[in-house]
Amino acid sequence: MKQSFFFLAFLFTLSTQAQESLNFKLFELPDVIFSEIETPKGYNAAYELRIKQPIDHTNPSKGYFYQRAFLSHKGFDRPMVMATEGYNRGKNRLYELTNYVDGNQIDIEHRFFGESIPENPDYQYLNLEQATADLHHINQIFKKIYQGKWLSTGISKGGQTTIFYRYLYPDDVDVSVPYVAPLNLALEDTRIYDWLNKAGNKECREAIERVQTTLLKDSAKALPLLKWYAKGANLDFNYLNLAQAFEYAVLEYSFSFYQWGSDCATIPPANADFETVLEHFMDVSGIAFFSDRDVAYFGSHYYQAGTQMGYYSYEITPFKDYLKALPVDKNPSAIFMPNKENPGFNGELPAKTAKWLKTNGNNFIYIYGKNDTWSATGVPPSKKTNSLWVIMEDKHHGNARIKNMTKKNKEAVEEKLEKWLETEVEIE
Repeated sequence: MKQSFFFLAFLFTLSTQAQESLNFKLFELPDVIFSEIETPKGYNAAYELRIKQPIDHTNPSKGYFYQRAFLSHKGFDRPMVMATEGYNRGKNRLYELTNYVDGNQIDIEHRFFGESIPENPDYQYLNLEQATADLHHINQIFKKIYQGKWLSTGISKGGQTTIFYRYLYPDDVDVSVPYVAPLNLALEDTRIYDWLNKAGNKECREAIERVQTTLLKDSAKALPLLKWYAKGANLDFNYLNLAQAFEYAVLEYSFSFYQWGSDCATIPPANADFETVLEHFMDVSGIAFFSDRDVAYFGSHYYQAGTQMGYYSYEITPFKDYLKALPVDKNPSAIFMPNKENPGFNGELPAKTAKWLKTNGNNFIYIYGKNDTWSATGVPPSKKTNSLWVIMEDKHHGNARIKNMTKKNKEAVEEKLEKWLETEVEIE
């Protein structure tokens, strides 16, 4: 018993010394404010960070803001994982990749999201060049104390950020692991339509279209019910009125159905009553995503999609006769710009990135779910690089993760990581 006590005391002393050493090093870093937070199990320290960033990295006289991030410290001799969030990040979380490489982690909130936003933000400075310059600044600061191998990783829009960061700053990290990350090449990337027209089997596609048609044809039945639902859920509809939001949500239904792994067996049969169909639709798509609350929450995301990153629209050919609230002269866009402004789209950077990845994008591990709608615009495999693509059967946007891979794919990922990081990697 006495030996166990002294051993625990010894470990506590080592942990305390490590934290004091890290505190000292953090004090010496420029542009970093830090405060201690709860330390994850297996780590020696954790901090919430505020990192000073220029609003415009090409002209610092435009002012500054503080970008939120979270540091989880395991050891100065361990790899560092940069988690490149695509949205806000309100609290610390460890990515599975960080655990597999037994590494440190900096989880970085995206500029113009959450608390990482200037006063009176000017959206012209929300672009990929500025966002990746934020990441580069953080990378260069923390490489002063973490001098081993570096990885970047992100999920969905965070994965897109990982891809663009590597293109614009190819020497910052040794390995990049984007999960379920699209690389859209147009404001309306029609590869989405091609994918949806072939997804699943014919019976399932017909059932999906049947649900959409039923709802649109009987919108007069749906809208009064949805009005009461909106009232109970405290949802407002001013950016889009309720009828517009409903039609958008019905058009979104097929995209969401596959993105989040819905089961074709759950689609109500052709003879189901209308309320059953409506309830199913609300489970899969629903109208909340098109409410003022959600449109505002994703405003910065929509700005990036509408100006530079590209996105998708809704193919309305089968539904033109049933749409009443939306115009039918063109496919309605899924982008809802802040203040309904239209600064214009420039897809030059995604196009350059796609071209570079094909021949120069080495040391990437791309992870996609084969059943995920967003795989339609994923980075296509190339034999001209040493990178690894894992297209996971029967997986979607929410569960295409290393932990859910087959043993063979886990071994392939482990082999690549060990080779590129020159350290042992353990994937259970």
